[in-house]
Amino acid sequence: MKWIHQYQLFLFDFDGLLVDTEHLHLQAYKDLCRSRGFNLDWDFQQFCRIAHAKASGTRDALYEMFPGLLAQEPRWEVLYQEKKDAYENLLRSGNLRLMQGAEELIGALHEANIKRCVVTNSPLKQIEIIREAIPILQTIPLWLTRESYQNPKPAPDGYLKAIEMIGQKGDRIVGFEDSLKGLQSLHAAGAHGVLICPKDASHVSECAKLNASYFESLSSVVL
Repeated sequence: MKWIHQYQLFLFDFDGLLVDTEHLHLQAYKDLCRSRGFNLDWDFQQFCRIAHAKASGTRDALYEMFPGLLAQEPRWEVLYQEKKDAYENLLRSGNLRLMQGAEELIGALHEANIKRCVVTNSPLKQIEIIREAIPILQTIPLWLTRESYQNPKPAPDGYLKAIEMIGQKGDRIVGFEDSLKGLQSLHAAGAHGVLICPKDASHVSECAKLNASYFESLSSVVL
């Protein structure tokens, strides 16, 4: 696995990159809207395009799509908490699985004792539920959740903190993301970014601008 020999520090996003949770996030938004009297009919590809574009993408799209939702509750933090509650209920249902290639890569890094960290916008409570359900995730020694740093992606705060905590001078650093905002965060932190997503995703074209690599799945990294 050439990647292990080329880099001394591996950084990872989480949702949709290591664990297939994106479909649960979509369902949680649908549950939120339904509870408020609105029918959200996004398909998975549409949701990913919106959610991965920018930090406020989902909020902006929902308020634009449902003016009545904005009138009903203009405080996004209230709606987002309802979405979080719905998402955590879905997590506890047990329908969790790793993304393709994730188990092999996590295992190889563990065996080689390579420095590694997850930096996620998800809160600790959600991460703990998923880690308990998928034991191999517990081999990753450092986890920075949303409570661990100030500004969310695309700001580099989370990745910069990870580098500060476990990086050493001269380390070659690589990071893996499935969204544009995540890739921008890695680039700003000075890490080589690797985008993992379907080849028809609109943000694949941004890789060249950010000097990033691209693969359709983590399986290609393991080879």
